[in-house]
Amino acid sequence: MAMGQVPGESQSEFWVATQDLPRSPAHPFYERLNRILHQSGFDPFCESQCKKFYAEVLGRPSVAPGRYFRMLIIGYFEKLDSERGIEWRCQDSLSLRTFLRLTPGETVPDHCSLSRTRRRIDLDTHRMMFEWVLKRLAEHDLLSGKTVGVDSSTIEANAAMRCIVRKDNGESYQEFLTGLAQASGIETPTAQDLAKFDRARKSKKVSNEDWHNPHDPDARIAKMKDGTTHLAYKPEHAVDLVTGAVVSAEVHPADQGDTATLMGTLAKAAENLGEVSDDDTVQADPSKLRIQEAVVDKGYHSGQTLVDLETVEVRGYVSEPDRGQRRWTAKDPEAQAAKRMEQAAVYRNRRRAKGERSKRLHRKRGELVERAFEHVLDDGGMRRVHLKGRENVHKRYLIHVAAFNLGLILRKLTGFGTPKGWAEALRGLECVLGNAWIRLWGPLGCVLRAFPRMTKPTRATGAFLRAA
Repeated sequence: MAMGQVPGESQSEFWVATQDLPRSPAHPFYERLNRILHQSGFDPFCESQCKKFYAEVLGRPSVAPGRYFRMLIIGYFEKLDSERGIEWRCQDSLSLRTFLRLTPGETVPDHCSLSRTRRRIDLDTHRMMFEWVLKRLAEHDLLSGKTVGVDSSTIEANAAMRCIVRKDNGESYQEFLTGLAQASGIETPTAQDLAKFDRARKSKKVSNEDWHNPHDPDARIAKMKDGTTHLAYKPEHAVDLVTGAVVSAEVHPADQGDTATLMGTLAKAAENLGEVSDDDTVQADPSKLRIQEAVVDKGYHSGQTLVDLETVEVRGYVSEPDRGQRRWTAKDPEAQAAKRMEQAAVYRNRRRAKGERSKRLHRKRGELVERAFEHVLDDGGMRRVHLKGRENVHKRYLIHVAAFNLGLILRKLTGFGTPKGWAEALRGLECVLGNAWIRLWGPLGCVLRAFPRMTKPTRATGAFLRAA
């Protein structure tokens, strides 16, 4: 192989065809995704839904709504956690510029334009985009809706614990700690004295009732999955246990328990499925797109939760924690009647939870629900956000999960749900073909070398045999 050299100061070609420009190995993935979006009328739908947020005549043209949502979709597929990173990645990739439908002379919208567009478009419009993707799932027979699994996780907020202040007087934690140290006898505490005093004092937990971060008041103090304490949000998924599609993605305050947010997530999932079944363009049976069973872990178990599930005619498969023997008595007659309802609901759920079907559903829930969180949060770059405010986080999170659902469609059509998987499959195919070529031509080369007079190889043939 000859050594390649960088050309000198010679003039390059004046005209270059766009189809001759270099593309990344994942370009066919984005081309197929772009084809799906174009055939379903993605850009006209985005413009019709976002038209009310812009003036008809005045002002310069904004970022096209379809291009804005495409850039957020790129954030999921390219595992980017910030809008600035999305801008940089799109500027450096010709494949992503093609996916954004940019001409060679157009520039990629900067992160400031993305941020301004996100603030301009409300949360309900982002929900409509999420529902639009659910309709595409129904068209590809990837939406069942009968049995859903619900679980929650944590997202680290863009706010630091060291900046929290008291709600009553605005006192910072450092000032609060200095006052406690002075009250204990340390007149002029240093930073080392405060750190030592803070480690030694008892009952030093901070509560959301007394403290908040002024830069992000919606963030709540919570314990993360790794055991650390941060200001965080709580995402909660309702996942179709037949296909793995996420039918509802809600972002709740992190200090709310699972039993307090379950019914809200299920209600939003039922609403999303209702929007899909009511659409005339989607050929879906309304009786099938109805939640009939909910599978959750022991963190959601409570008597009132089971009663609420039976009220909305949803069969619950809720794992029951070991609480010992329970008492179902109350002094007030009304409270006693409520206790009896909870008792009946708990016993019915206990009988269902011991069955083989419940065990199969819980294994399926552990597989599909945790996989969705792994793709969206850990592998998708949303474990920590760079946005402030629960509404802003929810907007970005909805489109992120919608991109995950689009990956399910691509996986059904092509076998790969991410650009990285597509590129690795191409490299694997090249290795397989190369090994097959070696296994095929290796024995043939030995045969040709055994009969040199019969073959009469030329110089080029001899070089080919030596290489084989």
